[in-house]
Amino acid sequence: MNTNSATVLKLLHELYPEADCALNHGSAHELLFATIMSAQTTDVNVNKVTATLFKKYRSIEDFANADPDSFMLEIRSTGFFRNKAKSVIGSANMLMNEFGGMVPSTMEELIRLPGVARKTANVVLGTHFGIPAGFVVDTHVKRLGFRMGFTSETDPVKVERDLMSCFPQSEWIFAGHGIILHGRNVCLAKAPDCENCPIAPVCEKNGV
Repeated sequence: MNTNSATVLKLLHELYPEADCALNHGSAHELLFATIMSAQTTDVNVNKVTATLFKKYRSIEDFANADPDSFMLEIRSTGFFRNKAKSVIGSANMLMNEFGGMVPSTMEELIRLPGVARKTANVVLGTHFGIPAGFVVDTHVKRLGFRMGFTSETDPVKVERDLMSCFPQSEWIFAGHGIILHGRNVCLAKAPDCENCPIAPVCEKNGV
């Protein structure tokens, strides 16, 4: 871990000591499906949808047996609802048919599910299982990773690789959540608040 990443990590712990996943869930499958639905939309929006959705569909089997047309309407406000409905229902069916109705706890198994790539798998593994298998890379992490000088890559897999090399594995879960919160609260995409950012002194691309 280089000096900058050590300082950033220390500051993130001070700023966001309780940093955690913002998606409301009560089980591994709820977190999995909520994360699939969170693509290209906000966690706040997904939480509004799942507040009702998770009362209707309580088990993986419920999701597997969902009527696709009805389900699409129920998650419509998350955007890309056709693909998301197909992924959620498809994942639920695979969980029932191939994983004994349980959400698996390995990267290799999770990324076999429809609509699940490394980001979603890392969310589930880190948040539910406490397994630091990788680094969650969403739009905030990608943006801040570049601004802070931890990566010059644009491909999420390469960004993840660079961030994994910057932070100790024991901190991957926290650091991902902390960076996301900082991206939402301070280091905004269009107007980063560098003047009031405690991390600015060690940010390589301050204001970019």
